[in-house]
Amino acid sequence: MRCLAVVSAVRLGLTIFSYNKVRGLVTRLEARDDADIADLRRIAWGVAAAARFVPGASCLTQALSGHYLLARQGSASKIRIGVRRDTGAELKAHAWLVSGNHIVLGGSIHDFTHLVDHGQ
Repeated sequence: MRCLAVVSAVRLGLTIFSYNKVRGLVTRLEARDDADIADLRRIAWGVAAAARFVPGASCLTQALSGHYLLARQGSASKIRIGVRRDTGAELKAHAWLVSGNHIVLGGSIHDFTHLVDHGQ
């Protein structure tokens, strides 16, 4: 239920406020410890499951939500944003949640150009 509440709040925040405002609220918690793989899997599962019930819960919504949930338990992570240019003129952006060497949410980083990391 906590994951559903956080995903819903982040999605609503991204609808009402700018990305920078929501990111500032989500990333304000200090977290320094590495999460163990069980915690990463639990957060990934909970956020992905909750996102199925929240309309418009994009990869960015999920990455921000996962980052917040990990930071609440003291675990460090980063929100990574990248872009991919398809065969046409369309530019696609994507967001991941990364903790240590693990991609927690967002799938494969291959085929994307890394732009920026936010968070610890």
